[in-house]
Amino acid sequence: MDLKSLITLWEKKGILKRVRHPVSRDLEITEIYQRVFQKKGPALLFENIRGDKLPLIINIFGTWERVWDIFGVASEAELLARVEPLLDMGQPEGLLDKAKALWKLKDLAGILPRHVKKGPCQHHVLKEKEIDLDILPVMKCWPEDAGRFITLPVVVTKDPLTGKQNMGMYRMQVIDKTRTALHWHPAKGGDIHHQRAKDHGKRLEVACALGCEPAVIYAATAPLPPDVSELLLAGLLMDRPVDVVKCKTVDIEVPARSQIVLEGYIEEEESFVEGPFGDHTGYYTPERVFPVFHIQAITMNEDPVYPSIAVGWPPLEDVLLGKLTERIFSPFIKFLIPEIRDIEIPEAGLFHNFIFVSINKRYPGQAYKVMDSLWGLGQMSVAKVIVVFDGNVNIHDLEEVLFHMGNNIDPVRDVVIKKGPVDILDHASLEEGFGGKMGIDATTKLKEEGYTRVWPKRATMDEETVRRIDGIWSQLGL
Repeated sequence: MDLKSLITLWEKKGILKRVRHPVSRDLEITEIYQRVFQKKGPALLFENIRGDKLPLIINIFGTWERVWDIFGVASEAELLARVEPLLDMGQPEGLLDKAKALWKLKDLAGILPRHVKKGPCQHHVLKEKEIDLDILPVMKCWPEDAGRFITLPVVVTKDPLTGKQNMGMYRMQVIDKTRTALHWHPAKGGDIHHQRAKDHGKRLEVACALGCEPAVIYAATAPLPPDVSELLLAGLLMDRPVDVVKCKTVDIEVPARSQIVLEGYIEEEESFVEGPFGDHTGYYTPERVFPVFHIQAITMNEDPVYPSIAVGWPPLEDVLLGKLTERIFSPFIKFLIPEIRDIEIPEAGLFHNFIFVSINKRYPGQAYKVMDSLWGLGQMSVAKVIVVFDGNVNIHDLEEVLFHMGNNIDPVRDVVIKKGPVDILDHASLEEGFGGKMGIDATTKLKEEGYTRVWPKRATMDEETVRRIDGIWSQLGL
């Protein structure tokens, strides 16, 4: 569904609230939003923002009910069923062959992006002196933020060599009426395109889609392989293609049902000191230099709604986006590393500090093989701590995780320390983006792994006693 359709649906279901009391886009919306999120409250449509004409919607992904509505399903199981056919391709040999097999396109023609000549996002076209970012209710989220930030953009760039587009979610600090900073991390799609454009002496064309189908917003955050289109993933999850339309002033295609599109470019070397910004880690990200995005056109829907999100001390709305990625991509991870039985990426670990996996252990050293395989998979490469458990451990229960980790490890024998890439926002690392990583083997130990004692047997009741007590339980009055 597109954003307008979801607003109508959620209002009918009573899970969207129109806020007509006057509020400020600076700080006040964030404070209201986080209180509502903590109560698992409704999506919020602010219609009376002081000094702004456009309404703002926030808490789009705030509950699982709204997430399932976004994809047109009733449950997680129904959503995952849409990706299962990609896994039914046998077991090709080798990690590279498996990765390629996941994304064969021959059976996906019905969900490939659909090109249209006109799109609702181009009902209004503002150019030259009409361009003014102040028409958008861009929020200042936290007191020490450097300014106002566009926090839910789908930023579209094109590889200057191959012509392939990439979508990513990169926050944008408003500099003035026609410029923003673009905060993308090294090796992200947008940064790669920017570096290639600089290498060839070209400016990089950029488009920023605001308020496109929320399934597309999610897809822009997903850890996809470089050659896999975010629009393909969105189409797969919605079970229908995403309409795209060519921009008015740049050679880029954007989701046609977007509410607002910013079109423009980045010069080769121009930069801006961006930040600080209250980030999803719960801390302020410090100042850093990022490229400047020059806006040469703003196109809008007939009655546009500006989408936003506030990140900060977790949990907030972005936690559901992270858990959604965990559940959607877990089958692919298990496809690539078949010995993994289950995977949990805990919310409190900010989706890069901890990864828990369970395996059916068959041979010595298997836990370390699984750790190395995970550290070799895309965004898993920045995981700080990976803990491997036996297959009978419920890794989604933190109490059970701590119980088995405490009972099953000897820190001298079962912990490996290494160096490698870490999340760019990890403020504790040796250097920005580089630091220590830890692997913990919390599985039952084998004699081949140096365990010469007898591993104790778990104390559990025998089945006969359980059956006898089941038979008299109702008579005990307990």
